[in-house]
Amino acid sequence: MTVRRLRGLRALALGLLAAGGTLLSSAQAATVRIVDAGSLELRRFEDQELVIISADEDSPGGLVEVELDGETLRARRIEFNRTARTLTLVGGARYASDEGQGLAGEDLVVDLATNSLTGEDVLVSQGKLRIRGEELERVPGQLRAMGSYFTPCGGCGQTPNDYAFQAEQLILYPGDRLVAYRVQLLLADHPVLYLPVIVLPLNEPARQPRLSLGQDERDGFTAAADLPFSVSDHTLGTTLLRYYQNRPARFGVGVDLRSYSPVPYVDRADLYLLTDPKPFEGNQPQEGRDLDLDFSVRGRAPLELATSDLDYDLQVTRRDIGRSATDPLRGVTSVKFGARVEYPLFSAELNLYNLLNRDETRSQYTPLKWPEVVIDPKPYRSGNFSADARLTAGQYTAASNPDSSSASRQGVNITTTRLEEQHDISYSRPLWEGAQFSVRNRFTGRYYGTGARTVDLQAEARLDQRFGVRDQHSLNFTSEYIRYEGTSPFAFDRLSGTRIRAPQTLSLALVPSDGVLLSASHTHDLLADWDQQQATAFGVRINRYPVQLSGHLNHNFYTDTLERFSFSSTLGGQAPTVQTPPADRPLTSEEAAQLQLRQAYAWLDRLTLSANGGYTDQGGFQPLTLRATVNGQYRTNNFSVYATHDIQTPRWREVGLNANYTRGSDTVLNPLTFSTAQRVNLISDVWTGNTKVLWRGQYAFEESHTLNLDPAPNARDTGRLDFSVGTQGSGRARNWELAYGGPYDLRRGYWTAPTLRGSYTSTQPGERFRVSGTYNLPGLDQRRSELAQLSLGGAWQLGEYVSVAGEAAYTRTRSGTYPDDIATDRLSFSPLAVGVRWDVSPTTDLYFTGRLNQVFTWVDGELQPPGGPLPVLAVTLDRCCWAAQFEADLLLKRYRFSVGLPGSGFNTLLERNSSGLAVPLLTP
Repeated sequence: MTVRRLRGLRALALGLLAAGGTLLSSAQAATVRIVDAGSLELRRFEDQELVIISADEDSPGGLVEVELDGETLRARRIEFNRTARTLTLVGGARYASDEGQGLAGEDLVVDLATNSLTGEDVLVSQGKLRIRGEELERVPGQLRAMGSYFTPCGGCGQTPNDYAFQAEQLILYPGDRLVAYRVQLLLADHPVLYLPVIVLPLNEPARQPRLSLGQDERDGFTAAADLPFSVSDHTLGTTLLRYYQNRPARFGVGVDLRSYSPVPYVDRADLYLLTDPKPFEGNQPQEGRDLDLDFSVRGRAPLELATSDLDYDLQVTRRDIGRSATDPLRGVTSVKFGARVEYPLFSAELNLYNLLNRDETRSQYTPLKWPEVVIDPKPYRSGNFSADARLTAGQYTAASNPDSSSASRQGVNITTTRLEEQHDISYSRPLWEGAQFSVRNRFTGRYYGTGARTVDLQAEARLDQRFGVRDQHSLNFTSEYIRYEGTSPFAFDRLSGTRIRAPQTLSLALVPSDGVLLSASHTHDLLADWDQQQATAFGVRINRYPVQLSGHLNHNFYTDTLERFSFSSTLGGQAPTVQTPPADRPLTSEEAAQLQLRQAYAWLDRLTLSANGGYTDQGGFQPLTLRATVNGQYRTNNFSVYATHDIQTPRWREVGLNANYTRGSDTVLNPLTFSTAQRVNLISDVWTGNTKVLWRGQYAFEESHTLNLDPAPNARDTGRLDFSVGTQGSGRARNWELAYGGPYDLRRGYWTAPTLRGSYTSTQPGERFRVSGTYNLPGLDQRRSELAQLSLGGAWQLGEYVSVAGEAAYTRTRSGTYPDDIATDRLSFSPLAVGVRWDVSPTTDLYFTGRLNQVFTWVDGELQPPGGPLPVLAVTLDRCCWAAQFEADLLLKRYRFSVGLPGSGFNTLLERNSSGLAVPLLTP
């Protein structure tokens, strides 16, 4: 960069700082950033202040480049009018918007206040679409052009374009659609057809026009068309058209609308409405129409003094289409409304829910609310005191509570008012050293217009006392009073009868030494009979190396019954780490004790012994499991054996072992991992297991088996035994596997019907290949060696002009008894395809493809009809912005001609088959 250019950029930065106040304050915080420029000049023209940004000989392409809020602007000269707040791009102007548009022209003017753009003789690029307009105006959300020419072939390099359109007026909604008025269709730039309006969808497939044709046994010829449209720049819609040849009403019509912020206080509105002729009932046509309706509105509205906007939503739903004539929800319209607002002291809700035209003889288990109001004050806190309340009131219609005789007399449903009050009040304070006292009251009361009421009350007082040298012990006493009473007329908040409880709970937890916890807890209900009292719970937990022990016991002293007991114990395991002090400091007494403990039980450092079991008064003794585990130098290396004993029977239930081992001179290139899990069920005499050896994280040898050690005398085998070797892991270009095994008989010591299985897959750029096969080998009950299954599949791109793809599969099955059994062979191609491409011209490609769809079947060596294969041939002409295809299926004697346009697949225009000539777009 030259010295003069460096000085120019410094002057440019100073000039922008001087102009920045006007730009940022009056242009909605628009920000201009200079990317590349040569010089800056400040001018005054009459009462206008101008900043001229120019290029020089060092500017790339001779253009200035700036960014405006992320959008790129280029031109030979850019003029910033501080007074009018505009940017003028002069000479070779280029504008790349954040909406994916590219605009090019000689002169473009950007209004910084409105972010709009105007220009003359402008070229616009939108994806594959090219638009040229004599006069152009761009505002946020749309682009308007007068005297426009547009074509999807603009990026194909065709001269002239194969097809294009010329319109008097054009409106482009970026990423959604293009609407043109008074349009001429041009073929090779020659006008051939006049259209008053044309709409080109540019958005996702869901917003593309759709046409579906069909033939039904009862409805006859059917047609469904979805035609997108728009209303202004905030509402998108689809017209729904339906036709049924044999239904009395024949035509169905509807609309699907989505509107974003159509009016103030509405964020989104959706409408789906479809009236469809009623379907056949059996074989009888029905008069009339079914209605599907889904209308929803969501929005917000500001309220004075509220901390947030009122948030509301409305949903009206009806679903008739697809429902049977006896469906109770047919003809029923659901109406839901909810509004929420929050104030500094409380929040409020309004909820409405109703079902119009519902069957009033059916129980309504989901309550109808018309209306329901919720007032929820903010929780109050003052020191150790807190209070929270909630009030809900409304009129409800719901199923009657069968426990309420007065409600049942009203019918299956009852309608009445309901007031619900809830509160939660708590208070706590310290009493003396280590003591904490707290009280809490939780209450829910419901009061109904019928005079009924229900009460759910829970009052609690709690005293916590900690004691000991380090406050390690605790004593807790909790006194509760629980009461619920009354009968609701509604089934949805059913609370029937009266129940009163007064549980008094005393809990003690002692920590006599580190790692030891003793606990006891007893609850006595002052209002319950002696045989309804709970058991006393005792617990012990010891975590002091080398012992870890936990036990829980529940004993009911009122009935003198041991209700439950469980324990878990471990001896050994990894010892606690002892930090070695510096040489100038002796060991502390605690460190010396830990070191002495570790040395005394060094033999348990790699050995762990565990046992667990239990007892319940209902099920008796639970199984006792004993386990021994030996750990290697690393915890990933371990070996364990276990046994489970059924004390109740008594008998041994299961034995097993697990082992894991990892070793390698290089943990990255040479790791070796071994793992096995073996289990013998001594009740069913079934031995299951799996063993795996993995080298370098990708080469694996595996063995798996499920064998019956005591099979039935007439069993053909005793289970399965399989071996395999191969690669594993995702992301590999090549994977292979070779496996041998099958049903195995331990009594005779060999496989009854062994198979050899193999597979190989390869995935590389331009290549995909897969092959798998199964070969039957002689066994105890299988006498033949033969190929049972083979499948091939893949695709290859041979350079730029030839591609091969296909799937083929062969299977052999047998029926009958050896040696008179009969083989059935099946060979299928699904499909086999070959493609060849020719470059006819720089803008035209020609493809020839052959596809083989055929199945061969041989029974006892004789080929069955239909005999030899017949291919499917296709010729495709690709002209970048359109394509044509001719397809011939010689087996079905079907011939098709199809055309494809950008954004859609091939649409069949003509078809010749055994029924004659057809136009699929016009006939079923």
